[in-house]
Amino acid sequence: MQYEIQALNERVERESRFVPVLQKSIQRVIVGQKYLVDRLLIGILCDGHVLIEGVPGLAKTLSVKTLASSVDAAFRRIQFTPDLLPADLVGTEVYNPRDHTFTAKKGPIFANFILADEINRAPAKVQSALLECMQERQVTIGDKTYPLAFPFLVLATQNPIEQEGTYPLPEAQVDRFMLKLKVTYPSREEEKQIMEMVTAGELPSVEPVVSPPVLKQAQQTVREIYMDEKVKNYVLDIVFATRDPESFKLPIKHLIAYGGSPRATIFLAHAAKAHAFLRGRGYATPEDVKAVGYDVLRHRVIVTYEAEAEGLDSEAVLKRIFDHIEVP
Repeated sequence: MQYEIQALNERVERESRFVPVLQKSIQRVIVGQKYLVDRLLIGILCDGHVLIEGVPGLAKTLSVKTLASSVDAAFRRIQFTPDLLPADLVGTEVYNPRDHTFTAKKGPIFANFILADEINRAPAKVQSALLECMQERQVTIGDKTYPLAFPFLVLATQNPIEQEGTYPLPEAQVDRFMLKLKVTYPSREEEKQIMEMVTAGELPSVEPVVSPPVLKQAQQTVREIYMDEKVKNYVLDIVFATRDPESFKLPIKHLIAYGGSPRATIFLAHAAKAHAFLRGRGYATPEDVKAVGYDVLRHRVIVTYEAEAEGLDSEAVLKRIFDHIEVP
């Protein structure tokens, strides 16, 4: 076992060499936001979609665009608006009067990186058009189904401070996002760098530094990263504590309406492995699980009205769970 882990460590060290190159490429444009960049990389390594929440002006869109530019892949930005239609997203069939036939006109969803900007501004029928794309990696137009190219990632942004003219994402769709990130303001020193860089002139250009085959190989390596039985049980304890806290002697059942789904268990273990990969390790630890725990679970744990009345959100409930569950 020790030999296998050592071999995995060497393989991870070899195949993660593109990570600092990719990070350096992104840092040419993005100042700070290490948390955001790291979590976007975890999303890519796990082939999982990412929902990014934060107030305007925090470089959410710019970060996603810069990441996509650093990978040799197709990028499309879709601005979600109240008048957007599903056909504007996935495409439609166009009638050809000369041949009396219909041909498929593919929409912007046929790309590798999809930036769904302000996703909560579009109505439910448009949001639901993303469901098949996100889960099955395919699109149905008319009676034909078209596979989506690799890699395919939906990176969505939403603004938490506006309520008018927005449509909250259905829980079924939110659950399809592997991670939900909460982006905060930069530090004073970082904001000074941003001010100086932007006011000095145009932002630096970014060239592709990673190819899809390299990403595919890295994804395979992430899946093979070793996770001990104790760490697996730790993941299960955390997720099951969100469903049945009383069995863990946690008096918070009245605060939780719905706990994490089986996707939470799968994504938490997968994201922990990707976190270990980014740090050059061939094995996952409980610290990796805790590092990504809030990002995987904050949108899957639905709190009750009683919790909201007490001023508690899902993160406050999750903190109690992480503080209580014994770390192996």
